[in-house]
Amino acid sequence: MGLAFHYSGSFDKSASLSAMIEEVKDISAVNKWQYTVFEQSFPSHSFDTENYDQKIYGICFSPSEGEPVWLCFLSNGKMSSPPNLQFFGITDAPGDRERLYMLSTKTQYAGVEVHQRIIDLLRYLRPRYFSDLKVSDEGQYWETGDKGLLKETFKRYDTALQIVGTALENNSILPGETFEEYFQRVFKDGKN
Repeated sequence: MGLAFHYSGSFDKSASLSAMIEEVKDISAVNKWQYTVFEQSFPSHSFDTENYDQKIYGICFSPSEGEPVWLCFLSNGKMSSPPNLQFFGITDAPGDRERLYMLSTKTQYAGVEVHQRIIDLLRYLRPRYFSDLKVSDEGQYWETGDKGLLKETFKRYDTALQIVGTALENNSILPGETFEEYFQRVFKDGKN
């Protein structure tokens, strides 16, 4: 639970992966975000196929109190991440193939300012390095650019987390009660 944004896309084959990596490294350093660099150049003609090797290309960065933002790709140019490749990269099941290319980053604990900086960074990188980039922002900042709306959305999520935390702290699981029964009792009709 917590505010996040979801994203997917493909690298522009006419752009330079190493240039994107250098820009993101510089921005990460300025913001004091940790980063990890993966492979820095794609194999020749790899974007012309759905197949991919088992390597990750690109960079990820992690703001303090935030989850990693994966600006990573498979050899076919589609966005993915090491965890997605590990869990969904070795199967041909249609649902798993879709999950391979779907990324999410929770920013709830990183805060409004960090969330805004990350979304602004994606806006900056989009025309330079992506042939397509789709973002769905639970804070609605990607879609609207409205920082006030982003702050209000963060407040609502913070309140919801506090309510859940308080409910769990004040209600112990009863002997013989299953987790399902416990959660139904604690959150029955949104009361407690």
